[in-house]
Amino acid sequence: MSERNYSVLDGFINRIDEHLGAFISQPQQTLRAYPAENVDHSMLSETERRQSEGFMRVNHAGEVSAQALYKAQALTARDDQVREAMERSAEEEIDHLVWCEERLHELGGRTSLLGPFWFFGSFTIGSLAGLVGDKWNLGFVVETENQVVKHLDEHLNEISTSDLRSRAVLEQMREDEAHHASVAHHAGAANLPESVKKMMRLLSKVMTKTAYWI
Repeated sequence: MSERNYSVLDGFINRIDEHLGAFISQPQQTLRAYPAENVDHSMLSETERRQSEGFMRVNHAGEVSAQALYKAQALTARDDQVREAMERSAEEEIDHLVWCEERLHELGGRTSLLGPFWFFGSFTIGSLAGLVGDKWNLGFVVETENQVVKHLDEHLNEISTSDLRSRAVLEQMREDEAHHASVAHHAGAANLPESVKKMMRLLSKVMTKTAYWI
């Protein structure tokens, strides 16, 4: 049997399959300790618990998307330093993914049923951003992380002040996301057109509204 010659597209599809497989297997190794590890469990009302569960499900879905974005952008980056920065950020986002899932389990909740959809959709968007060029790739990271920081601020304002464990997780995530935006900005990120930013905000709103319940 003759050996098949793979095209560039074949290779790209194979890489998507590898990353999607890695997502489904959900590796649980983190770089840092769980932020709520030494925070006391608080008594929450059923309303507070459901609200926290919904918020943490949204944040977990966001981290699934972040994994896909960074992996896709690392795959399509032209500059080795940009690629390495994307890969480091993806590793740090694994912490967020695991933390959100752990807090969801503590709250008696579940992750979004649409996880594979969030992953594949974000991987596609991240790939397109990377193909345009590294400065736009980095600009996409900056805008994404800025929107995530705003989104986390909203959750911290709305979540019960009694839910100290969820707040500890969200506060550490906010600090990390702001750092990722700063790193991308100083690496030479371009400022995205306002029309692109609006489209990103619209897609983010659709995801957050859906993931809260599904």
